[in-house]
Amino acid sequence: MISVNDLKTGLTLELDNGLWSVVEFLHVKPGKGAAFVRTKLKNVETGQVVERTFRAGEKVGKATLDRREMQYLYKEGAEFVMMDNETYEQLSVTETQVGDGVKYLKENMIVQVLLHDGKIIGVDIPAHVVLEVTDTPPSEKGNTAQGGTKPATLETGAVVNVPFFISNGDMIRVDTRTNEYLDRA
Repeated sequence: MISVNDLKTGLTLELDNGLWSVVEFLHVKPGKGAAFVRTKLKNVETGQVVERTFRAGEKVGKATLDRREMQYLYKEGAEFVMMDNETYEQLSVTETQVGDGVKYLKENMIVQVLLHDGKIIGVDIPAHVVLEVTDTPPSEKGNTAQGGTKPATLETGAVVNVPFFISNGDMIRVDTRTNEYLDRA
């Protein structure tokens, strides 16, 4: 159990037979009356976001999460097969468990898998990945004076805006959190 006064963004709680991640929290001390904590919680499994208010000092259940390093092996149908690097056990995860990072998953990539009671609840891919540009329109001479961008399709199928000087076959570094081109690799 943890006091709501000790809440932090990103903390995972067990409430109402579900796992909820703290998105926002605010301690409110009105002029008269008791203090309270206003929170915005996101359901880890469904993605539903709710606002909930707790009395100051109220106790809530803190979820114990296990974070393991796993290697993405291959895609089988609609599921992604991961291998635990310590036990070599293979687990399958769905696209919803991987989240938005699915478009950057590359075979043999090392990812962080979040487990709760032996059940996978989420997959964190690295913040930056290096991928090859497979398709981008050719740049035109004289078109680079203003430093614009053009769309580029990467080897995993993701589309990212890149500077005009990037061409097919280039290896680039992409920020997976913001979907932005960072630099050449």
